[in-house]
Amino acid sequence: MNERTWHTSSYSGAQGDCVEVSEGLIIAVRDTRNRELGHLGFTASEWTALLGALDSK
Repeated sequence: MNERTWHTSSYSGAQGDCVEVSEGLIIAVRDTRNRELGHLGFTASEWTALLGALDSK
């Protein structure tokens, strides 16, 4: 089994609205408060596009 290493995203707010990220072949994102619900997976190009869209806001 391949264990993921998770860290709080730098895009998370200081108000506790946190997401955690795990980098790898697929970038995984999960809600810190609801880890048991699983995660979303993104390819590198999808992740780059998402971050680019967030930066433009």
